[in-house]
Amino acid sequence: MSHQAPAPDRLRALAAPGGELDRLVRAGARGVGVGAVWAVGDAGGTVGRGAHGPLGRGPYARLSPGPDTRYDLASLTKIVALWPCAGVLWQAGRLPLDEPLGHYWPDAAGQPAGEVTARQLLSHTAGLLPRTNFEQLYGRDLVAIRSGVIAAPLHRAPGTAVEYTDRAAVLLGHLVEHLGAARLDELAARWTWRPLGMADTHYGPLGPGDTAHTAPTEYDEALGAHLRGVVHDPSARLLGGVSGNAGAFSTARDLGLFLTALLDPPPGLSWGEPWIAESLREQTGGLAPVRGLSWLCAPGTDPADGTFVHYGFTGTGIWISRRLGRWAVLLTNKVHYDRGVQPLTDLRNAFRRSVFG
Repeated sequence: MSHQAPAPDRLRALAAPGGELDRLVRAGARGVGVGAVWAVGDAGGTVGRGAHGPLGRGPYARLSPGPDTRYDLASLTKIVALWPCAGVLWQAGRLPLDEPLGHYWPDAAGQPAGEVTARQLLSHTAGLLPRTNFEQLYGRDLVAIRSGVIAAPLHRAPGTAVEYTDRAAVLLGHLVEHLGAARLDELAARWTWRPLGMADTHYGPLGPGDTAHTAPTEYDEALGAHLRGVVHDPSARLLGGVSGNAGAFSTARDLGLFLTALLDPPPGLSWGEPWIAESLREQTGGLAPVRGLSWLCAPGTDPADGTFVHYGFTGTGIWISRRLGRWAVLLTNKVHYDRGVQPLTDLRNAFRRSVFG
């Protein structure tokens, strides 16, 4: 169900210190169990922001998050790193969206992955296996994992269902590295993070200085401590921290810069207007849930409203609406407390309704 979106001046009132968003996120963070950082903005940049609650439990209870706190983005990596790199290659004519991968990627020729298209990977309609299970299936050798992902049988016929799977982003990440002739972390920094001034955004594992400003995630039995500055996602961690599906860390401040660029692409951005417009529209041909390219139509909204979202398993989320000309960031490290999803889902939905209607 669609709600009336607040007018631009109303958005500023919502985002004012002590305003509705401050109160909403403060109350929601208590239910989630850890602190939360939020920011909202428009094509001109950040309109308002706030931070509430503790960074975590135990020794982290004395620390508070803020706009410069680094969060493990988990699957937001798909948006902040992989998606713009794919856009650069598409706009350069090197990544055809509707041609089977095997036609232009030698490694995929004759393999199951060669039958799918980049558009299907980006819209999660490629029919890939729903789980990664990389170590169980392929071991720990990076070359063996890469080969295994390309050779894995399809789960169903491409284009017949929308099924979100990390395998799509891992496979596309390998393709982007092939076409870009560099590692994904290098390409993301070259094409997105440096041009936009996202100085706090990096793939993990982070160095000691950055780790000190990073929100902790889950307790790791093998490590005997909470993961902090180390990638939470096991598939991305197995791949050395750099993957298309997860592995990047960022701050609310940097994500605001990124989302502002989606509303007002700076001159010279190599994944600008054509790619953003193509991505933020329905790409799933009537299948549900409705997705764009990488982005998901925000649950609880009408696809015609054009409000898109992406979540990260650790507790992160970003929203964008070009029609309304606004964006939003809500970052938590929910998995530090537990894996219960309902309190975070409730907070996300209430936050989205307040900002976008």
